[in-house]
Amino acid sequence: DGANSRVAKSIGAGEYEYAIAFQERVRIPETKMEYYKERAEMYVGDDVSPDFYGWVFPKCDHVAVGTGTVTHKADIKKFQAATRLRAKDKIEGGTIIRVEAHPIPEHPRPRSGQMCAEAIVEGSENGSRMIDEGDLRKYLEKFDKMYWPTYKVLDVLQKVFYRSNAAREAFVEMCADEYVQKMTFDSYLYKKVVPGNPLDDLKLAVNTIGSLVRANALRREMDKLTL
Repeated sequence: DGANSRVAKSIGAGEYEYAIAFQERVRIPETKMEYYKERAEMYVGDDVSPDFYGWVFPKCDHVAVGTGTVTHKADIKKFQAATRLRAKDKIEGGTIIRVEAHPIPEHPRPRSGQMCAEAIVEGSENGSRMIDEGDLRKYLEKFDKMYWPTYKVLDVLQKVFYRSNAAREAFVEMCADEYVQKMTFDSYLYKKVVPGNPLDDLKLAVNTIGSLVRANALRREMDKLTL
């Protein structure tokens, strides 16, 4: 029953870290929609979010303009205004047709219910035998296999790439890679982290480290100039 689950609260499923996502669906002129026919946009920087990103995602006949944050939820409308400003030339003349806000879990709750219940039903053979701890542990293995990669990727993105300008520069450089673009598209499409090619994953890891090193070197040089 949703990220703010009443059931989870009533059974004491535990708290979890989450981002607040805010977006406005904007109907823009057809001439401007043409620009988004084969592209989506992401914006990074402290103005649009100190630890997340802003976006313009094309929909069927309009665009979704939004942003998110984990650490500064009270400032979400300020970040949204900055995202609109970044996209101003491309959405000018548009009409807001819907405003949406949703929590996005960054980690699973400490105690999970549905898969545990399914394990109880399966382990008890629909109530015909008594289950033990071994039956219940099976669902933990299933949960980790299904969701651990997704939460781990979200955690790395949020903690490594979104929290400093140097890391954001590395993230932007990394996103220029076609393999990253394909993996990202497939993950959004199928709502899970899709398995990659081991060799390409290794190349990506090396390139990512290189991007982070270059970005941090650039940050140090910029710090010297500002001093």
